[in-house]
Amino acid sequence: MKPGSRPLTLAIAGRGVVDPDEPVIHADDAGLLRGLAVFETLRVYHGEPFAMPEHLARLALSAERLHLHLPATHGLAGLAREALGAAGEEDCWLRFTVTGGRSDTTEPVAMVAVLPLPTDLEDTRQRGISVVGLQLGIDPRLRQDSPWLLDGVKSTSYAVNMAAWDEARRRGADDAIFVAAEGSVLEGPVTNTWWCRDGALFTPSLDMGILAGVTRAYVIRLARETGYEVHEGWFPLTDLAAADEAFTSSSVRELMPIVSLDGNSIGSGRPGSVAIGLQATLRAITGSAPPTR
Repeated sequence: MKPGSRPLTLAIAGRGVVDPDEPVIHADDAGLLRGLAVFETLRVYHGEPFAMPEHLARLALSAERLHLHLPATHGLAGLAREALGAAGEEDCWLRFTVTGGRSDTTEPVAMVAVLPLPTDLEDTRQRGISVVGLQLGIDPRLRQDSPWLLDGVKSTSYAVNMAAWDEARRRGADDAIFVAAEGSVLEGPVTNTWWCRDGALFTPSLDMGILAGVTRAYVIRLARETGYEVHEGWFPLTDLAAADEAFTSSSVRELMPIVSLDGNSIGSGRPGSVAIGLQATLRAITGSAPPTR
């Protein structure tokens, strides 16, 4: 489920829609040389980007932390509409990327790619995923006093995340869950983490330095509106292991049930009713019904 598909269309700020095979980054771009770039991904349902203002707001915060000059968000939103119009695709996902630009200029390179959804997404959701816990070796308490660690910034410096994915696959799992040095659950390489115990929902707190997922915020609201208690905090990995059910959340994958951790079943070892129900509720607010089989 790693993203990596060729874009359906690509739009560049100041240039408009271009051939996705056309080179757009120079060899001296700071994004290429030093990973000085930020990005956002979001789903498109029936041709409409979901939660685009929230994603663009987070993109702006990430750019501010890296001292990147970001084009006006309304301009980026227009660029996304232009790319979507050229793609003619109703259900897909968008990736916004803003790089630091060339060494002799402060002008960034801003682009929007329209990409196809993974073909195995719904099959994977119905069977659930297996995960492994990987220690990140970071004490969240130190992260609060170390702004240079860029907590919560969505930058393109994703080598550790990709290495975690590869290690999960090497161990025979679908995905990974990062664990802090003292044993608390953090997040996945591209997801937030959730579990249910005795009818209540639990998810790691943002003060641990994890990403403030846009979908995470929607799940918190929808879960509380549905009647669930939602607890945000510092929780040991053993709590996740002993859960009745678990799932991850992200913009492209939405809610993905976790059925095993480190080779041991979570709950029944099948996708649980809480994840299934909240996934349906999330789809309802997007105006897109879950696929039937």
